[in-house]
Amino acid sequence: MGDYSKSLEFYEKSIKIKETSLPPNHPNLAISYGNIGQVYDNMGNYSKALSFLEKALAIQQKTLLPSHPHIKETMRRINNVKKV
Repeated sequence: MGDYSKSLEFYEKSIKIKETSLPPNHPNLAISYGNIGQVYDNMGNYSKALSFLEKALAIQQKTLLPSHPHIKETMRRINNVKKV
């Protein structure tokens, strides 16, 4: 088991920096949102996990090809969260 609160703290700091320095639909933001969603999933906070994963997917769908593996992985994670 990891230290989820510490992970979230660092991910949130990272997101704030990226949100001010990158365009709103930058793929790196999607990666960060997905990482935060995964931490919330691991913590059992499925509503927050779903929210962040959906943010990641929205960016990915705007910036990546539909067949891109990141889109498929994010959709798999969303489906797993919804099953719980």
